[in-house]
Amino acid sequence: MSHQPFAGKAAMVTGASSGLGAAVVRRLAAGGARVYAASRDQERLAAVARDAADLPGEVRFGPLDVAEPASCRAAVAAAVEEFGGLDVLVNNAGRHDFRRTTEVTDDQWAHDIALNLGGVFACSQAAIPHLLEAAGGAGNIVNVASVAGVMGEAYSAAYTAAKHGVVGLTKALAVEYLREPLRVNCVCPGGMDTPQVHSIEVPDGADWDLIMRVSAARGFMSAESVAAAVCFLASDDAAAIHGSVQLVDQGHLAG
Repeated sequence: MSHQPFAGKAAMVTGASSGLGAAVVRRLAAGGARVYAASRDQERLAAVARDAADLPGEVRFGPLDVAEPASCRAAVAAAVEEFGGLDVLVNNAGRHDFRRTTEVTDDQWAHDIALNLGGVFACSQAAIPHLLEAAGGAGNIVNVASVAGVMGEAYSAAYTAAKHGVVGLTKALAVEYLREPLRVNCVCPGGMDTPQVHSIEVPDGADWDLIMRVSAARGFMSAESVAAAVCFLASDDAAAIHGSVQLVDQGHLAG
């Protein structure tokens, strides 16, 4: 990225310690942004910050457990304190666990919904007052859902329900803030080659053909390619895009 579309802007990225979150942090920093990277894993966040040290922007980091609303509020407050304001929020944190529906416990259901949907709401709720104050009315939120947010996925009842919720939340916020200077959009990636993919566990006897129905038609994408779409939506180049749900799946759902 030779130019700096995020020069002077402050951003917060959740789930920033690896995979797509780390790729978004790097791309924002390459574009000149001051980025607050948030996650539970402080060692890996420190590594992400070191890797971005030679980029035009700046990366600082702090703790976040998106399944806990109080932690979401504290992280947003820390980002605002670090940079004096907030222009961009990327709600990326989440986790996909495969379980047979009949074996999901009450605690697992509640945690999956809190992690994949509740955190998006809590971080957005805390950030919106600051995003509305962004210079030039350029504040925006980019939510990361999944192709499982627009179609069903086997052995993933809670994850699929949560990601559909992220899509619905995106649209609800877009309408609520239609007359105010805030943009809210959503990216729905297909299969990505990230560390989480390599640690997936599936139920015994699971049907792999059903599981792979949501993978990308041309194989797994790089996190960097999806980060490019996220950062486009977060940039002023996407000023006319509000309330959109962008499929980033290499044509998987095209036919």
